[in-house]
Amino acid sequence: MARGTIRRLVSVTGMLAATVALSAGLAPAAFAAPRQDSALAAPKAPPKPTAVQIAGKFTGGKIVIQQADRPELFQRVLSEVNWLSGAAPTTTRPKADKLGPKFTVTVLIKDKATQLYDLYPMASGGPRAYRPAKQPTGKKTAGWFYGRLTMSESLRLSGIPLKEKPDVVSGGIGGGIGEDVDREELDPLAVGSDVLSQMRRLLLINGAVLVVVLAGLGGVAYLIRRRV
Repeated sequence: MARGTIRRLVSVTGMLAATVALSAGLAPAAFAAPRQDSALAAPKAPPKPTAVQIAGKFTGGKIVIQQADRPELFQRVLSEVNWLSGAAPTTTRPKADKLGPKFTVTVLIKDKATQLYDLYPMASGGPRAYRPAKQPTGKKTAGWFYGRLTMSESLRLSGIPLKEKPDVVSGGIGGGIGEDVDREELDPLAVGSDVLSQMRRLLLINGAVLVVVLAGLGGVAYLIRRRV
């Protein structure tokens, strides 16, 4: 009887040892798998711009600013156009004789063009920017925008021969906001078109809200009438 008991203890002990060994062998694999999955699932960060190119009618015809060489100037010029990529147009095209000189800014990633915009820092009524529909990486909606008030200074510091404007407001999007502009320089048709467009949107929103309210009141009245 004693021998049978000993055999049973040895058998149980062997089974426990095998279970522990098997668990120890599987545990690392169980913890390693999620790490591999998480590493594969982690999205790669999109590449960042490395340079900006300015082209126009000036001596040399082209200026390239590398982020590695002049990081502050690079960031300043990039801020003038980077926000235009996903923005909705804010104005219409001014008259051709009110635009002034054009400077084309191209955003580069490792010498490959990714964005392209036309800047008009001397436009009447404030700086303007134009986003062509045909972009280096595909098509976008063409549109005109009020540029930043710092556009002229950013281009001048890059080497473009423009008149110095040290009193411009730093940052912000607003075109002629904060500038002294003669009345004859403003395009009344463009301004009127912008105002009418905004009023049309407001009226459409108010009309939609009114329809929803009336439909709700009609439904409540119908339910009350059925119960009565």
